[in-house]
Order: sequence, then structure tokens, then C-alpha cells
Amino acid sequence: MDFVKKHYEKILLGFVLLGLVGALVFLPFMIASDQQKLKDMSYGVVHPKAAPLPGLDVTRETNVLERLQSPYKLDFSTTNKLFNSVPWQRTPDGRLIKNAAGNEISLAVVTQIAPLYLVLTLDSIETNLIETNEVGARYVISMERQAAALPSQRGKKQHYASVGEKVGEKNDAFVIREVNGSAADPGTLKLIVQLMDTGETMTLSKDKPFRRVDAYAADLKYDPEKKTWQGQRVGSNLKFAGDDYIVVAIDQGSVILSAKSNQKKTTLTYSP
Repeated sequence: MDFVKKHYEKILLGFVLLGLVGALVFLPFMIASDQQKLKDMSYGVVHPKAAPLPGLDVTRETNVLERLQSPYKLDFSTTNKLFNSVPWQRTPDGRLIKNAAGNEISLAVVTQIAPLYLVLTLDSIETNLIETNEVGARYVISMERQAAALPSQRGKKQHYASVGEKVGEKNDAFVIREVNGSAADPGTLKLIVQLMDTGETMTLSKDKPFRRVDAYAADLKYDPEKKTWQGQRVGSNLKFAGDDYIVVAIDQGSVILSAKSNQKKTTLTYSP
């Protein structure tokens, strides 16, 4: 006890020094911990944790897409009277009868559709004639254009042609490109002919003419007025059911009519 009494200041100073040494040893760890806390705080401010967004409600857009896949159809032909007023039709005996809109033209019937051909035929062969200074054979080829606009252009027209010579004009023009066989034996002779309007090439012989479908003609009838039409072509005018119609298209299975009053087109199907 005397030692403690005599040296307590030194002992107390030693404890203080030990505390200071301990604080100095622990100080780097405290500094590192504080720095890490500061880094964590700054990262949390700069990169905050965002809550996930709620799911998008696309119900309205989905409903619109479903409606587009099955669009609503409006009937402006048979049931609507604002755009298609009820027409009145005069019968052959002078009476007026009411026809439902669009029904009068549906009573027209296509009775026949016939193809209109372009036909090339090798008619004959004229061999070399000294008195006419002809060199080689000349071939008499007739062309028939059944689909021509004018009736005068639909009959057969004969053309005299040699190999490589262009004959005819515009849609009638053609050229003999090659000859296989001998003119002395017309049965084996074959001409390679090229049409100038389409560039099409075909083989022509005495027993095998060339035929190509260029258009169609149709026969129609309309029983309510006892009317019939034969050989109608594209551009023909038909008058029935109180309106005028133009034939705008014909193929092997249908005829399309256009009403002059409203340009409405109607397809009449041909059922043989």
C-alpha cells in the first residue's frame, strides 16, 4: 500500500498512456469504418433503390386489337335506304312496281361466256417465182382477231411474209423467225413466228394453227323485262330495270357490270 501511495500518480499516468496507445491503435479502424459508412450513404443517395413499377394495364389496347381482327361490317347495299333508295321499275305493260334496292340487277343472268381468240393460220406457201424476182419461199398467213374493238377488224386478214420480214401493223404485226422443214413438203413444214405486240413466240404449221384467248364475250338475259343480249363485250351498254349499265370486265366465270347512275359495280357469276 505504501508503494501505491507513493507512486499512484505514476500508476495513473501509466493507465492514461495505455489508454492513449489503445486509442491510437483503434483509431485507423474507426476512420475506415466511418469512411465506409460515408461511402454507403453517398451510394444510397446517388443510386437509390427504386421500387418496381406496377404492371402496365394494356386492356384497352388489347380490346382494340381484337376489334381490328374482326371488324364490324355495315351493310349499305341491301338494308340501308339512305344511300340506296328504293327504285321503281316499269314493267313491259307500263305498270310501276317497287324493287328492293340492289335486287333488280341480281335478276340478270349470264347464260353463256365464250372465249375470243387470236388465230394464226398457215394458208399456203408460194415458192420462188423468177418472173417476180422473188427470192425463196413466201408464206401466206392469215390472222383473225376476234377480240378487236371494231367488227371490221375481226375477220381473217391474209399476209404474205418471208423469213425475217415484219408484216402487219400494230397489233397485227408478226415476224417469221425460223423455218423448220422444206417448202416442197408442206406437211412437215413448221414456222417459228413471233408476235410483235407481246413478243410471244409460237410454232405454226399447216395442220396446227395458233390460238390464244384474248378476251371473252357473254350472253345475258333479264327475265322481268324479257330482254336478252348476245355476244356482249367489255364496253357494251345494257339498259334494264330503269338504269343503264356498262360491261366493265368479263372472264371465263363472271361478268362485271357498272351502273351509270352511281358507278356501283355488280358481279354476275356464270354457272354453266
